[in-house]
Amino acid sequence: MVKLSVIVTFYNVQQFVPDALQSLRANNRPDYEFLLMDDGSSDQTPQLLEEGARTLPGARVLRRGHGGVSALRNAGIDASEGTYLTFMDGDDWMAPGYLDQLVHAMEELDVDFLRTDHVKCTGANREIVRAPHGRRGAVLAPRDCILPAERPSLVDYPNLPFGAYHRRTVDRGLLRMPEELRTAEDRLWAWRMHLNAESVGVAGLLGMHYRRDVSTSLTRIGDERQLDFVRSCELVFDMLAKDPEGDRYLPKAIRQFCALVIFHLDQIDRFEPATARRLKSVSAAALGRLPADTLNTVLDAMDIERSTKIRRLRWRSGGGSGGGPGTGNGDGTAAA
Repeated sequence: MVKLSVIVTFYNVQQFVPDALQSLRANNRPDYEFLLMDDGSSDQTPQLLEEGARTLPGARVLRRGHGGVSALRNAGIDASEGTYLTFMDGDDWMAPGYLDQLVHAMEELDVDFLRTDHVKCTGANREIVRAPHGRRGAVLAPRDCILPAERPSLVDYPNLPFGAYHRRTVDRGLLRMPEELRTAEDRLWAWRMHLNAESVGVAGLLGMHYRRDVSTSLTRIGDERQLDFVRSCELVFDMLAKDPEGDRYLPKAIRQFCALVIFHLDQIDRFEPATARRLKSVSAAALGRLPADTLNTVLDAMDIERSTKIRRLRWRSGGGSGGGPGTGNGDGTAAA
């Protein structure tokens, strides 16, 4: 019986593959499986995975055509057999013994999903990043971890690899990633988990090392794909419009959207001129579709510098008189 499935996604990260595989070997156990998912890499990544799998018990290499990380993770989920699942990106690594700690926390709490701390690695710099919730080692209601709107909460911590997931979230269709989004897919996923899962826990584990500023990462690429964050947020708005408690959570979702807009505006020079113009136009249009009173309340609670940026952009849509949060026509790191 497989206790834990570790789904690791790779795309043209040949320089990081040895470190990733070595960290998996340092976490190996007979009842773990390692699904090494290659997204149609064109460098030496496939060969390195095949070679590495021969010395990693429980490893399988699965190759697909280049379809994006969401489709790759979903393929890994479909192929997995473990009671618990966790994820890692191919340019990251985990500390020895981390997976045993992760499984122990899942067994102790018996929650639908678990969130952990992580170490952000930028070059030689290391920064501890805590999951934004004060209660550790307790069974929590996921909806209780959405608010407050004006401070970071677990729904603002969407990265899939920072945690573990019970098989029952797969059976209920909660763990699958939205393949229609090229970036910010984890934002939509996080909201779906918090609105529909029954239990969550937070563990103070620091085993996952998350590498930033990798040149192949979509967070470093300034093309049309980045604009999917608007569609992702509007899908969240649609989800809340159908939820009995949607009005309660909408200010948090709007604040997240505003934070993402500001994040991209602050880095607008990385976009081609046409994409930069489209960033402003689609963001302004989305702001115009939000309820004006709720948006104003959110902006009033923000600092002047950030709220002014949104108010100026908002007028591009004609003042944002605001309808309901309907359907609009992916991931920067932004604090809500």
